[in-house]
Amino acid sequence: MKKVNIGILGLGTVGGGTYDILKMNKELITRRTGVDYCVTRVLEINMKAVEAHGVDPAIVTSDVDAILTGDDVDIVIESLGGVEPSSSFMLKALNHGKSVVTPNKAAVAANYEKLTSAAKAHGVQIRIEACVGGGIPALTAITEALAGNEFTDVMGILNGTTNYIMTKMGDEGLAYDAVLKDAQAKGFAEADPTADVEGIDVANKLSILMALAFDKYVAPRDIPTVGITGVTMDDIAAAKAKDCKIKLIAHASIDEAGKLSYEIKPMEIPYSHPLAGVSNEFNAIYVTGNAVGEVMFYGKGAGALPTGSAIVGDVISIMKAMA
Repeated sequence: MKKVNIGILGLGTVGGGTYDILKMNKELITRRTGVDYCVTRVLEINMKAVEAHGVDPAIVTSDVDAILTGDDVDIVIESLGGVEPSSSFMLKALNHGKSVVTPNKAAVAANYEKLTSAAKAHGVQIRIEACVGGGIPALTAITEALAGNEFTDVMGILNGTTNYIMTKMGDEGLAYDAVLKDAQAKGFAEADPTADVEGIDVANKLSILMALAFDKYVAPRDIPTVGITGVTMDDIAAAKAKDCKIKLIAHASIDEAGKLSYEIKPMEIPYSHPLAGVSNEFNAIYVTGNAVGEVMFYGKGAGALPTGSAIVGDVISIMKAMA
């Protein structure tokens, strides 16, 4: 039986959840893949996290190169977050012939072409399912199951924090500031929510979606983006009068001439549209292909186990290719 060694960078929320799934479902995954795997290295300095997840301290290191260049690692899971040093770490791993799996949408969106080129040059994979929509398998569907389609339209609710806020404002009439505090208390929003409420997080995700669906890379900074901080209760009332809800929508489309249009902004969505029913912290990606028609992917857009599920799915795909 083929043996595959895995290294994990970071045991935070997502890295820890990924480790838990790999441990919890090892027998199932081995049976389904025909591959025996082992987590051989974990980068972590927080020993409380190591203990909490039951990681053998003998495999824990503070030396990132032990994972990026070591002979006892075949697949690197990067779950540190941020553009740097994560991007450099992933490039180094790819350049040393290791496949990489990451949920790090900021790093991938900022360096998409560098990362994919490095993977191709060294005959390995970089897989990024968890970058968009947490546990929703939309990216794999676009690049594999629906790869026979010419996509014409992609739109989605790609941020749980903003969707939670807009849901509570629209359905319960609560004020923005009160809902934000509630979201922070429940862990749906960061202490500094700027990246979420101003649409920065969504821009990273739309950049990745466009690259995969349309084979056209647009840097997140070049996507016209408006967040939700300017949405008023009067705006919500006006939308309701037209049987609509206001949602922060990422939208991209391509015309017959190949011109790509894209934007992120609060939009009025008719009650009849499937995206109108996506509430609270849930995410959804709605795509249109010339063969399949309209398809929507829906689920939890964040969290340790949903996001870890997507990461493990990518690991399994790589292991099957290696078997």
